[in-house]
Amino acid sequence: MVNPKKIWIIGAGSGIGRALAVDLSKAGHHLILSGRRVEVLEKLKSEIRDADIYPLDISNPQHLKEVYQSIKSEHGQIDSVICMAAHYEPMSLDTMDIAKVDQIIGTNLTAAFHLIDNVLPDMKARQSGQIILCGSVAGYRGLPNAQPYSATKAAIINLAETLRTEVHQFGIDVKVINPGFVKTEMTDKNSFGMPMMITPEQASAKIMKQIFNPAVFEVKTHGLFTWLMKFLRIIPDFLFFKAMRDVI
Repeated sequence: MVNPKKIWIIGAGSGIGRALAVDLSKAGHHLILSGRRVEVLEKLKSEIRDADIYPLDISNPQHLKEVYQSIKSEHGQIDSVICMAAHYEPMSLDTMDIAKVDQIIGTNLTAAFHLIDNVLPDMKARQSGQIILCGSVAGYRGLPNAQPYSATKAAIINLAETLRTEVHQFGIDVKVINPGFVKTEMTDKNSFGMPMMITPEQASAKIMKQIFNPAVFEVKTHGLFTWLMKFLRIIPDFLFFKAMRDVI
């Protein structure tokens, strides 16, 4: 390994985060694994090399701050932070559970601001580092029965765009991963057909080819499906809303 990095993966217990941890470990990086479920992190650690576990509820700002301080104290400089933590409950706005809405926004969006608030000052001070947030192609347009998840992912894409613009001068690389449909515990909750579904391992293989390229901002797990979803962003509004009415 030419340049092993210390990489903190939040949401490493399952799905893409877990698959990415396996691939990054194989590539020779030292991993710091965080997530809510200690038992799945322990199992992951037993399967890979050179990893440490720091249980974390990222939706708790104080806990996030304490865990980051512990990681800094014990590991020093963290080269890359990859936030894959997410919460998802499919619902329509006319039947939404507002308590679950608050939980989803807290985990998917508010936590990202707190994470940035913790790690960014250290990266700016040393003029290097990488912050990777996880959006979704669901953030490209407001899709029926996908709230509030897709709203948080749209916000994450917007946040990552702003952050990359503001911190590029400090040598900090910012990226957003926008997955299509990947078979995970989250997508298992869906009752509708999910086109072009791939496995977390396939998604991770695509991500690994892009995350260390400084020229790449949006990391894609799908080719054609991503461009089809992007097409929804540019078609006239009346065509988009007509298409969505035909869907529901």
